[in-house]
Amino acid sequence: MNPVFNQSINIQFPNDISLTIKREDLIHPFVSGNKFRKLKYNLLQAKAENKDTLLTFGGAFSNHIAAVAYAGKEQGLKTIGIIRGEELLDKIQENPTLKFAQENGMQFEFVSREEYRLKNEESFIEKLRNKFGDFYLVPEGGTNELAVKGCEEILTNEDSGFNYVCCAIGTGGTISGLINSALPNQQILGFPALKGDFLNDEIRIFAKKDNWNLISDYHFGGYGKINLELVEFINAFFEKTKVPLDPIYTGKMVFGVIDLIGKNYFPAHSKILLIHTGGLQGIEGMNIKLKQKKLPILKTND
Repeated sequence: MNPVFNQSINIQFPNDISLTIKREDLIHPFVSGNKFRKLKYNLLQAKAENKDTLLTFGGAFSNHIAAVAYAGKEQGLKTIGIIRGEELLDKIQENPTLKFAQENGMQFEFVSREEYRLKNEESFIEKLRNKFGDFYLVPEGGTNELAVKGCEEILTNEDSGFNYVCCAIGTGGTISGLINSALPNQQILGFPALKGDFLNDEIRIFAKKDNWNLISDYHFGGYGKINLELVEFINAFFEKTKVPLDPIYTGKMVFGVIDLIGKNYFPAHSKILLIHTGGLQGIEGMNIKLKQKKLPILKTND
């Protein structure tokens, strides 16, 4: 585990508003950001239960799939990935995420999108146990009570001076941890990467306070959707700050926060902390798609 630090964003904002980004993306070279936090206690639990195999779920460019594969290898555990989309079976070598996971020992099972929707059904899990034997189940995106416990460790004493803490949301585990560990003077703002209002209910399963709000205007059309405006924003932000942002989660959240500052959403003198949840491994795959669409690619280095 590498030390995480808060980096001030040296951009002038109106009304004496300041932005700082917590560089959770630097916590581990391959198990990045919130994935490290979510897996920490799940890996300990798997070992406590004497399990030698982790089984989990994900899509073609899943940060979670890549992280579980590497973390499993690092901890001496076998890993199985149930992957959404049977058509990916013959495309592993063309897909940077799946190729990385396979190189780190993950065994794949490709299922149809219809079957994938059954991932939380006990009958489907039982079928997987019959096929693969006894395993420790890590949910899609990694969110469960142990994941939230890990995410409660993101905020530290040095973050007490921030009025707002902002993060992107996939499955709701990270924001739940932030909500639970935030101080009474702090408001947690979540920026969903998916369309739909179901996340409120998901977060309420784990969140113990009401100090939060979801801002659903910055998903850019839905999960994994990206356009020229977002690419140009991420690249300009990198030019100014040298902080690379992923286009699925943190990039959209940072875009949203800066847009809201311009719309006077935040009171004067607000101190805002942005949580960088990692996910940079997905940029290579996204750049393949951007080239196909004849759009500029995302920059992660000078």
